[in-house]
Amino acid sequence: MSNTLHTPTLAARGSGDTPPDGRRMQQLFTRYKLLALLLAVALIWAFFYLQTGGTFLTPNSISNLFLQMSVTGMLACGMVFVIIAGEIDLSVGSLLGLLGGLAALLTVNLGWSTGLTVATVLAMGAAIGVVNGLIVTQLRVPSFIVGLGGMLAFRGLLQWSTDSVTIAPVPDALGQIAQSFVPPWLSWWLAAVIVAACAALTLRRRYRHRQAALQHHAPKPTPQWQDWLKLLAITVFAFGFVAVLNQANGVPLPVLILLVLLAVFSYLAMHTVFGRHVYAVGGNVEATRLSGVNVGRVKLLVFVLMGLMCAFAGIVTTARAAAGSPSAGVGGELDAISACFIGGTSMRGGSGTVYGALLGALVMASLDNGMQQMNVDSSWQMIVKGVVLVLAVWIDVATRSERA
Repeated sequence: MSNTLHTPTLAARGSGDTPPDGRRMQQLFTRYKLLALLLAVALIWAFFYLQTGGTFLTPNSISNLFLQMSVTGMLACGMVFVIIAGEIDLSVGSLLGLLGGLAALLTVNLGWSTGLTVATVLAMGAAIGVVNGLIVTQLRVPSFIVGLGGMLAFRGLLQWSTDSVTIAPVPDALGQIAQSFVPPWLSWWLAAVIVAACAALTLRRRYRHRQAALQHHAPKPTPQWQDWLKLLAITVFAFGFVAVLNQANGVPLPVLILLVLLAVFSYLAMHTVFGRHVYAVGGNVEATRLSGVNVGRVKLLVFVLMGLMCAFAGIVTTARAAAGSPSAGVGGELDAISACFIGGTSMRGGSGTVYGALLGALVMASLDNGMQQMNVDSSWQMIVKGVVLVLAVWIDVATRSERA
């Protein structure tokens, strides 16, 4: 019995009683859910394309769409880890505003350089993440309450430190973080690097599956044609994405930062021990603790990552507006949580993907952008997004009940 409890694969799976066929069904379900989400994005784009007379899908509009989703996407990268681990953080919108206001204060009022300011804000975001994580893991305060308290406290600190007035203008060097674009030639090279990296990871995964199948009689890897089809889709999307944005001003720098964060967080989730532990903690915390995993440390690191993402998002928000605003980040926590749930992250924890959360952020940004171009009243915009969120969670609950 003790050997079973301390087997490393138990922590990796999150539950000791999930049979291989069940895990295979979960993987297929996640894959088809993402395909359904991609189809939903395509239908949303087609609808707004028809309703706006084609302006919704012009290169400038697409560039603005991805720039608009970059901040929500950054928050979603961190939030998906928090939710997978079985926690929640309601303070991210206010923390985004506080850290963005700090960047404006340091550069405008104190004359700090942009490099030193960015490093300080990132360090402050990580430090606040440590404090939030310690309160949750050591003081045993529910993360919902910690986040709710932080949402109020951080907003109050922002208004106090800025005297509730906008701090502007920030230096051009800071503004360029959100207002500059990647040169076209570099964009093509980056697309090629992304495709090559995906191909290398696919070949590595297939090789490991073959070795495992020979040694442990593990299930066979997915058919080769499926992997090649996936690589073809990634290639078409990567080069098509660059081609469209280069027709505007190029790939916005915040979008490039988001893509780098997507790669880093996806690697953490799928190819590291820490990532497997995060899924395990959310899936079955007691079994994970019995298997020898330090649950408190895993949750602490999750909140540190969330703080870092708030820092990135705050810097980009301030740079894009060229000012630090006391109202920055209002509602950011709702957008991030909605993006995760729409992207297939389970509200129960233990299930979800980073790229799914970013697809959810793309859905939210597409709805915002399209309804604004159609001059839809802001009240109806909130109603539509609320209905989409409830529908996404209902689908998750219904499908999980059927599989159970």
